[in-house]
Amino acid sequence: MVNDRLKNLDGNARRNFLRFTAAAGAVLALDRAKVLDVISDSAGTAMADEGSCSATNRSVSIVAGDGGFAWFQLLWPHTEIATSTNGGFAFHAQGKQIKAMDTDKPFYYAPESPWQGLDKGKRISAFMAGTNQTHTPTPMSAATLGAGQSLLATLASIQRATPSLLPVIGIDPVSFGTAPGAPDIAKVGNAAGLVDLFNSAASQAILSAPKDAALFEAYYKAFLGLNKAAGRATWARPLRTGKAASNFLGKNLASQLLPSAQDLSDYGIDGGTANKLSEIGRALITTAKAFRLGLTQSVVMPAMRDDPHGAFGDMGTLQKTVGTLGKMLDAFLTDLGGQQDPVCTSRSLADTVVMTVHGDTPKDPRNRNGWPDGTPANSNWLYVMGNGYLKTGWHGGVRADGSVDGFDPSTGDNKPGQSSDSTSAAAGAAAAFAVAKGDMKRVRDFYTGPALDGIVNINPL
Repeated sequence: MVNDRLKNLDGNARRNFLRFTAAAGAVLALDRAKVLDVISDSAGTAMADEGSCSATNRSVSIVAGDGGFAWFQLLWPHTEIATSTNGGFAFHAQGKQIKAMDTDKPFYYAPESPWQGLDKGKRISAFMAGTNQTHTPTPMSAATLGAGQSLLATLASIQRATPSLLPVIGIDPVSFGTAPGAPDIAKVGNAAGLVDLFNSAASQAILSAPKDAALFEAYYKAFLGLNKAAGRATWARPLRTGKAASNFLGKNLASQLLPSAQDLSDYGIDGGTANKLSEIGRALITTAKAFRLGLTQSVVMPAMRDDPHGAFGDMGTLQKTVGTLGKMLDAFLTDLGGQQDPVCTSRSLADTVVMTVHGDTPKDPRNRNGWPDGTPANSNWLYVMGNGYLKTGWHGGVRADGSVDGFDPSTGDNKPGQSSDSTSAAAGAAAAFAVAKGDMKRVRDFYTGPALDGIVNINPL
């Protein structure tokens, strides 16, 4: 019989109940289906559906080094830069800015900004974070949780609760960093390398015949049924990973991961697309396919790396570049939105992914003449699409007069004159909160700073 007190739980209480039932089921060696039956009987079918989903969100981290981060402030400009009429400011769409009407804090789009028509959970949370790291290909100052723990490694560590063949994949150049419990990162050289990574040598040699592949999978699963250890909670993670591996080992996945002609068209890629853009689009296409197949939880990719000092000297090329970049990001979530999450049938893949964007230098938003590398007060920032787990809009920001605001993570209030570096850890922790699906206890395994109540949604959208 459904207990109304359990059925109506929300926020942390709801998440804690689901974690308790999962842990109790493991202790009692109950099959997952039986645990979900108990949840359904006691707390309702909606709670059971939620319990069947993975404990974490997937992530895509875009790292724009070597000056390329500047392009993203054209998609997601600072509020006073977007609304200024100063023709010398580094914003290409003066007078055409679009005010976001459903963000927690003020935010403006350029016409090319992605995700404007999607649900409010897909809005950007922009955090002042880190310091200017001009001309490094692997910036990390705005992607940290403090105490030497990188944001990228922390997200992957949290995601280990959801098994996959390759937990995290990075396209070089990538600096993954460290965090307790983080898995090894699988590195590839470019977007095509993502496909080659799953072009299994085993599938081409040992298990090339479909009947051999099917037989291998059947043998492995029969072994699990006979293995006394299979019922032990401590073996749950490796055995689940093994099941997935046995299913995919005998398949050559290259054909399933390669961008199709239709994919390339949807993402705006053709023979005239600059390589710096084509690489991003192709990587996003393959990432969407890898998520659908359950192959990975996290992909880290470089972006742009072109140091566009002279961008405003050729407005036609600038607008085309910004337009293509925005279209690719739009197409990615549209692509994911059309796919059911393989481990959460009540959600689409678009509802279970978090995206972060950080870089070396966003360049000076107040000066389009040569677009200098220096930033006001040596500031930097982090963009996060938190899928409903974060307060949206600008947290701090660069003002039209060149001053810089920080923010208080516990209240969300702006703090004039505060260094962006002082909130790096809080910004990273907010991104980790989104990937952990609101599990603050898990975030606290990595983060020791002030409360995040002002920048996260305790009850997700």
